[in-house]
Amino acid sequence: MNKKISKQKKQLFTILKKNSFKRKRVILSSGKASNFYFDGRISSLISSGAYLIAEILLDMIKYDKIDAIGGLTLGADPIIGATVAISFGKSRPINGFIVRKDEKKHGMKRKIEGPALKKSSRVVIIDDVVTTGSSTIQAIKSVQEIGCKIVRVIAVVDRNEGAKENIEKCKCKLESIFTKADFGV
Repeated sequence: MNKKISKQKKQLFTILKKNSFKRKRVILSSGKASNFYFDGRISSLISSGAYLIAEILLDMIKYDKIDAIGGLTLGADPIIGATVAISFGKSRPINGFIVRKDEKKHGMKRKIEGPALKKSSRVVIIDDVVTTGSSTIQAIKSVQEIGCKIVRVIAVVDRNEGAKENIEKCKCKLESIFTKADFGV
């Protein structure tokens, strides 16, 4: 890892730890109880957090010839926006897309919002935090249905509670910037 990314990861870790990581008993979307919680949206909606996540993601995918980056609404939304904006500024433009939880019932009735993805599109699926991976898998399956090539699946934080194994069942490999172990849990 180069020194610039190492410094950026340290800065992002500080932002995540201060704003998104809470030692508190909660029920997760999977229905499981947990003694800690990551609310990734808080950090991805802070300008410095959004910028650092996007910079790190763009560095991770810089050799992959990506057409678009996206994921399931809502955790992926701010990450997508920051990444596509910064990609343009770096003269390596990447489009974004957002996968709805359910197909829209009116208008164009889309499940995937954004510039039209093609069968040949090379995409990255992103998420803020993964536990079992069910939200990420929903995005993966929606994109696979239209024939896109999923090049990478990346989460900001992996809670190491089955997401990696579940995503592998979709013929994809999960990578993460951080895991729960980085936060001492």
